[in-house]
Amino acid sequence: MPTETFIIEGRDAFVIPPTNWSATRATPWVWYAPTLKGLPGPEEQWMIDQFGKAGIAVAGIDVGESYGSPAGRTLYSALYKELTRGPGFSKKPCLLGRSRGGLMLYNWAAENPDCVGAIAGIYPVCNLASWPGLDKACGAYALTEKQLAAALKAHNPIDRLAPLAAAGVPLFHIHGDVDELVPLEANSGELAQRYQKLGGLVKLLIPKGQGHNMWQGFFQCQDLVNFVIAHAA
Repeated sequence: MPTETFIIEGRDAFVIPPTNWSATRATPWVWYAPTLKGLPGPEEQWMIDQFGKAGIAVAGIDVGESYGSPAGRTLYSALYKELTRGPGFSKKPCLLGRSRGGLMLYNWAAENPDCVGAIAGIYPVCNLASWPGLDKACGAYALTEKQLAAALKAHNPIDRLAPLAAAGVPLFHIHGDVDELVPLEANSGELAQRYQKLGGLVKLLIPKGQGHNMWQGFFQCQDLVNFVIAHAA
């Protein structure tokens, strides 16, 4: 089905309906990020098709280079409110973050754990200090680098996992072991260790010899698709 586009608080948003879309029930959906120009891209088409066949919509909103900032989170809340009012869409989407999308989705999820069915990631950024670095991220937070460093635990996904673990939100990441842009150890690896210590359920797939690239295995990962379909309620 064709993508439906609309505007929320001056920002471009989209919904890709599932193959058999019924307006009489709450539609399960995947919340994709980042929705920057050209994203989701052709690499995600296989996944989107699998979700559509399973009756699951895909949606997102362009919040620019927010790096998970409070301003970006506010826009995310506006999208969630718009889609879930009335019978519309499910109250607990599965969040799917690719790369920088991890910052955006995890920071929103940490403040809205009861509104999340699960979180999946394709080499997602989980650590602001790792990428893009506090010197680049601070502007989106309307803070200086020093101020963001002092407040980092309030804004860094790896430091904000307790509410998600308490709510029983399951996680699934696929992240290559030679990723130089978003290093495994400082992002998905660190997140997985911390989440397990909190009693959370997390699965981490680590393809050997893969970095931050367009390898087909990242985007046609059946385990990831199965996880999303199982948890998109």
